[in-house]
Amino acid sequence: MTNRASPNPETAVDVIEVDLPIAGMTCASCVNRIERFLSRTPGVQGAVVNLATETATIRYLPTVAGRTELVGAIEAAGYDLKPRPAADLAMGPDGPAIDLALAADDADRVRDQRGLAIQAGVSLAVAGAIMLVMFWPQTVVPLETLNRLVLVPATLVQVWAGGRFYRAAWRALRHGTANMDSLVAAGTTAAWAYSAVVALFPEVVMQAGLRPETYFDSSTIIIGLILLGRWLEGRAKGRTAGAIRRLVGLSARTARVVRAGVEVDVDLAEVFPGDLVRVRPGDKVPVDGVMVEGGSAIDESMITGESMPVDRVVGDEVIGATLNTTGTFLFRATRVGSDTALARIVEMVRRAQGSKAPIQRLVDRISEVFVPVVLVLAALAFVVWLTVGPEPRLTLALTAFVTVVVIACPCAMGLATPTAIMVGTGRGAETGILIRGGQALESAGRIDTVVFDKTGTLTLGRPVVTAMTPVADVAETELLDLAASLERGSEHPLGAAILAAGRERELGFRVVVEFRALAGHGVEGLVGASPDATEATRLVLVGNARLMAERGIDLGPLGEAIGRAATDGQTAVIVAVDGRALGLIGVADPVRPAAAEAIATLADAGIEVWLLTGDSSPVAGAVGRLVGIPPDRLRAEVLPGDKAATIAALQADGHRVAMVGDGINDAPALAQADLGIAIGSGADVAIEASDVTIVGGDPRQVATAIALSRRTMRVIRQNLFWAFAYNIVLIPVAMGALYPSFGVTLSPALAAGAMALSSVSVVTNSLRLRSFEAARGRGRLNRPVAAAR
Repeated sequence: MTNRASPNPETAVDVIEVDLPIAGMTCASCVNRIERFLSRTPGVQGAVVNLATETATIRYLPTVAGRTELVGAIEAAGYDLKPRPAADLAMGPDGPAIDLALAADDADRVRDQRGLAIQAGVSLAVAGAIMLVMFWPQTVVPLETLNRLVLVPATLVQVWAGGRFYRAAWRALRHGTANMDSLVAAGTTAAWAYSAVVALFPEVVMQAGLRPETYFDSSTIIIGLILLGRWLEGRAKGRTAGAIRRLVGLSARTARVVRAGVEVDVDLAEVFPGDLVRVRPGDKVPVDGVMVEGGSAIDESMITGESMPVDRVVGDEVIGATLNTTGTFLFRATRVGSDTALARIVEMVRRAQGSKAPIQRLVDRISEVFVPVVLVLAALAFVVWLTVGPEPRLTLALTAFVTVVVIACPCAMGLATPTAIMVGTGRGAETGILIRGGQALESAGRIDTVVFDKTGTLTLGRPVVTAMTPVADVAETELLDLAASLERGSEHPLGAAILAAGRERELGFRVVVEFRALAGHGVEGLVGASPDATEATRLVLVGNARLMAERGIDLGPLGEAIGRAATDGQTAVIVAVDGRALGLIGVADPVRPAAAEAIATLADAGIEVWLLTGDSSPVAGAVGRLVGIPPDRLRAEVLPGDKAATIAALQADGHRVAMVGDGINDAPALAQADLGIAIGSGADVAIEASDVTIVGGDPRQVATAIALSRRTMRVIRQNLFWAFAYNIVLIPVAMGALYPSFGVTLSPALAAGAMALSSVSVVTNSLRLRSFEAARGRGRLNRPVAAAR
């Protein structure tokens, strides 16, 4: 059981969220019944039950309800909790706890799968033996003797292998409901009971003018095929849950921690925030932190989906579970255990896989009445065949009854949506896209408009030197060296960008004295005449045009360059020495390399792209030109509330809008949008307000997320179509609709096989989503079926 807390603004009391593993669910009607009973429990704020994961996710007020009440509601619905105590370890702070919980799940699954395989194999073997025996020449052994001979093994299969159906059906009956197991129990019992009467009292049947034929082969093969189907279904469902195991498997097991000046290897559970951790070439980064010494290229593909290693230097964040490639470095741990990026991803995927898409609600409502309707139809078929059917009436009536109840088991309907969501969200996590659940997945597929924030979304989110324009007799190196030397004493982001550019070229080390920061203008100080000068002899100013005007410095030919910089969205930083302007340095927040490609991919798919930013109009216009967003879809100098209002206006015009942002100021817009997409490198509040998180910050992943959603929804629609079509077509055939015209009826054995294959086909179709590839180039996102305007 996993516990999570979230604030409830209405009651000012924390709402607890728990995951409870449930035993005995077999179809969509089970899901709907458990949800209904839980929702009626006082204190329960919401409950979602997932057939594929066999888990109930419940949000409740601990001051009103507790575990006893929740378990009581589940038992009142006719179901039990799985004995899975190790799952409680998943709520612990340490990574290995997740491993133990998954190990417990695996042990339970393996044990149940082994039992299914044995029972299915024995049942099918007995069914085959019965068929062989019944083909024995009756001139050698009378039919009555053969019937008594197969009665014992058929009865053993009915009680032993069919016992799970009886237990579940009895539990449902005690609570006034019916489910898939009720159908199987009713159908196989009817076939076995009639056959037992024929075997024990053949004279009664013969006196009624009937041949003493039995259906032991049908009852045993139905049980065997259904159990075989569940075994195959269980194997497929186990593969759908593989994403979480693969994610957990990425984590390191130990860390090399520096304590008292000595490096020691410790278990991951013994790493604490603030610890210094050494990472050598080829090691996995054990936890999240900030690099404090050294540098390296780090392979972050397992978290971000980006195939190329990323250079990390002092001051950069490193993510746990990523792989160090070449260098060695020291970092300070900031997040450990359940707070690491990997642990949060695992938790988000776990919750997403247990969620529902809105389309599932229709299935739940239908399945609630489906089983009772099927039982009525089966009874009607029995009565019609018995009263107006041809001879042998009783045999045909019994066959129709058994076939209808067996073929109508609604497994496929119950698995159609959750299996696709499990695979889709899991595949998204593996490519660096975290989708909160079925609601977000369905919403993403309907998006026709994407609104981007600028800073940190389409741009890198940090200023860098993008251009240098020295006067005629000054070299770029001289200009940058002077500015970087002076900016060593500055804390301004523009100064940090200039200093970083200088250090890349191994510049900025001249002697500086009498440094002074000029608020809103720039910096000044005495700087050495050359890199090797021991005394500072030149007065250097680094700042904006206003500072130069105040000091009476003529900008001369730099005026035109300043205008070009403003048009290109750059901030012009002017460098003057001893009253003479030497040149300007253009600083800007550069556009991400893949931004233009991301915009083009969305536009090719018929999706409108907008840009909202609090930055100035020239900067917004420059970014728009670089990435390909037309001027009429640019909005600059907007406040956070204005962003949300702009999205609301687009929604009022009939658009389905996705907002992509990364900062605190984007949170209102992310919440307002039909789909909020947060860049994972941004603020936590933005991520919390979003429906989808792009872990690596690559804007192309926005198109990938929409493509994945559309493909997942297409698979869900395919699953539901075939699940409903299967029942709509075959139930009338099972009732005998083709018999008057074609003399065709459906045997119970074929019905059992078709029912089992329908469930397996739905899960297998969902597993095709595992082949989904991230869209790294244009053309991978197709237009939706209902194209955007």
